[in-house]
Amino acid sequence: MPNSTTELQKIASARLPTNQGTFTSHAFLNPQTGVEHLVLTLGDIAGDDVLIRLHSECLTGDALGSLRCDCGDQLKNALQRIQTEGRGALLYLRGHEGRGIGLCNKIFAYQLQDQGMDTVEANLAQGLPSDGRSYTDAAWMLKDLGVKSVRLMSNNPLKIEALNALGIPVTERLSHEIVANPENSKYLLTKKERMGHLLSSHAKKPS
Repeated sequence: MPNSTTELQKIASARLPTNQGTFTSHAFLNPQTGVEHLVLTLGDIAGDDVLIRLHSECLTGDALGSLRCDCGDQLKNALQRIQTEGRGALLYLRGHEGRGIGLCNKIFAYQLQDQGMDTVEANLAQGLPSDGRSYTDAAWMLKDLGVKSVRLMSNNPLKIEALNALGIPVTERLSHEIVANPENSKYLLTKKERMGHLLSSHAKKPS
């Protein structure tokens, strides 16, 4: 986990038009780890109760449209919700690929899942954590942007605990579910049953 005292460098800010609307993009660098992050903001986010999404990078889901996870749909949905709200931010967190294990290890985990393991077992079989993500950089960026407290779009209680512990109070959790498909239903069920994600009944065992 990065040192909590590490100050990130805000490199640049620029207008970013997307299919979900126009945002302001803010590029940050962690000089200790070399990890680059991107924050998309809409409106004046300084203050309390800001609508926020912490989105872990997922090349396969976000860029390639993989159906093995719900990441790509969650990314688009979060940006749409921020546009509807008229105020908010999406933090695109690099270094979180495969819940922090990296792209190559994630693809190997997929290979193990193709052989019958679930997403947790596949990580552990490689001697890796089921979830190795840190949210220290996220909290630092929120503070730098003037955010005092957040309404968090998330199904993951660990994100809530992390932000609260890092000095960003979560005043409300907003469910951020995506309808399951045959390719990701087992993945969503594992997140619900083994990782404590707050998912509703659509995360069911595949028939």
